[in-house]
Amino acid sequence: MCRLFGLSGAPRRVSATFWLLDVSDSLAEQSRREPDGTGLGTFTEDGLPLVEKQPIAAYEDRAFAEEARHRESTTFLAHIRYASSGPARPENTHPFLQRGRMLAHNGVIGDLPVLERELGRHLSLVEGDTDSERFLALVTRYTERNGGDVGAGLTEAARWVAENLPVYALNVVLTTPTELWALRYPETHDLVVLERVVPPNGRRRHLDHASAAGTVRVRSDALAGCSSVVVASEPMDESPDWRSLAPGELLHVDDRLRTRRRTVLDSPPRHRLTLDDLGETAARSQRGR
Repeated sequence: MCRLFGLSGAPRRVSATFWLLDVSDSLAEQSRREPDGTGLGTFTEDGLPLVEKQPIAAYEDRAFAEEARHRESTTFLAHIRYASSGPARPENTHPFLQRGRMLAHNGVIGDLPVLERELGRHLSLVEGDTDSERFLALVTRYTERNGGDVGAGLTEAARWVAENLPVYALNVVLTTPTELWALRYPETHDLVVLERVVPPNGRRRHLDHASAAGTVRVRSDALAGCSSVVVASEPMDESPDWRSLAPGELLHVDDRLRTRRRTVLDSPPRHRLTLDDLGETAARSQRGR
């Protein structure tokens, strides 16, 4: 199962350090399957996207993934890829970027030729082989059709996929320079949220999160003094305040760190896939470890 991690410190720009593969966890190192790619997406002070990603196809690629990355941004998006479609190449590695928006995905969408027909001219935005990048192009198309409303575009794209394509899972995190959206659909994989509220005139512990699978680790001393919202594939610390998104629930974190949750898909996919329906590579990518 791919690992998703999204963070918003809106409206502040905060500094954080990421290790996309945490080599300190030797037990996880021995037990997990090797990932196929790692990526980190942030935005500069001018709102320009910075995407750092690389497939893992050789020893030197692991060094890239294990390197500590000190970045400053309002929103952050990290992804560890276990490939379900498309070889380990840069253009198949998350997060994907289109029109100033970044998206990372955990799941499998089938029948890509049908999806490509729905994309129309927006297929030209796609550079690689993945279902994930094609889904982002669909979000881009519907966002433009909804006058730039990202939440409406993401909702319409997810509903179209649920109605028209075979779906195993569609868990996504999408970021802009100041906002974050997260969708869990259906209940196949978990997607959890932690709202880290700093008490008035107080401080809380610095942010230090690590995946139990030994992949993403992130630390931010700056977030001891300001509130934030974290979205992840699994709880990443001992806090009892992690909450799962409900199947079909869309989370929006706006540019003032205000959160809104609403159910946008209230029924399972019309063509629901099981692990037995997936090819060997896709099935292996979706199993928990």
